[in-house]
Amino acid sequence: MVEQTVQILSNERHSELYFRVVVRAPQIAPLVQPGQFAHVRILPLKEALLRRPFSIFQAEGGTFSILYKTVGKGTEVLSQMRSGEGLSVIAPLGRGFTVPPAGGETPLLIAGSYGMAALYLLAQRCPQRGIVFVGGRRRVDLLCEEEFRALGWEVRLTTEDGSGGEQGLVTQALMAELKRSSEGRRLFACGPTPMLKAVARMAAEFDVSAELSLDEHLCCGLGVCLTCVVPIKTDGGWEYQRTCTEGPVFDSRRVAWELVK
Repeated sequence: MVEQTVQILSNERHSELYFRVVVRAPQIAPLVQPGQFAHVRILPLKEALLRRPFSIFQAEGGTFSILYKTVGKGTEVLSQMRSGEGLSVIAPLGRGFTVPPAGGETPLLIAGSYGMAALYLLAQRCPQRGIVFVGGRRRVDLLCEEEFRALGWEVRLTTEDGSGGEQGLVTQALMAELKRSSEGRRLFACGPTPMLKAVARMAAEFDVSAELSLDEHLCCGLGVCLTCVVPIKTDGGWEYQRTCTEGPVFDSRRVAWELVK
């Protein structure tokens, strides 16, 4: 974990709804593992004392990038920042995904819209290619299709309104694939909690391993506020663990899903 003021190299619109900011961070970028996140303070926003957590999308050389959507004053100000301006960053944070070994299980990646940002680096570093399942409410919610195809991954799209790919939920597409063939598969997912619950149920039903990023409720990012706690099974029952420090990635079998709201 490094705290550093990083310089923006580019900050451009990535899609209709999302922006991508690339920063120069030679101390941080080489340390980043798939599924980790950065805690960012937007320096021009003087009144905002709290940092904001963002999944790290790409990391190579001395740079890393973040995908973000303008959902409030902070991200609105961020979208207006330009090359040469600085951001205060603490990164990399959290426990990320386990990169499958060469010749191991075939990875299946499942993302609910923004979840693609946390999964791209995993896909890039996997020694074998698999299938990426991307779901959203509308076509504009789907991210990174071309980036994943460029890596050699098969991409399957689903939208609830049918405006892109197959109509339905991304978990329905995953279920169809597991029914076709589940042996030698390993699941990795990031997205809304109901989607993750469904992925965990399927992992148990088909007896496949699954790692899930429970990053939806990250807040302070440093394990202080306890807003992001999730119930994790123990030998004696269960205990709360912090998503930002013990996670955000957990083995699906360890989560006490019956207690997750």
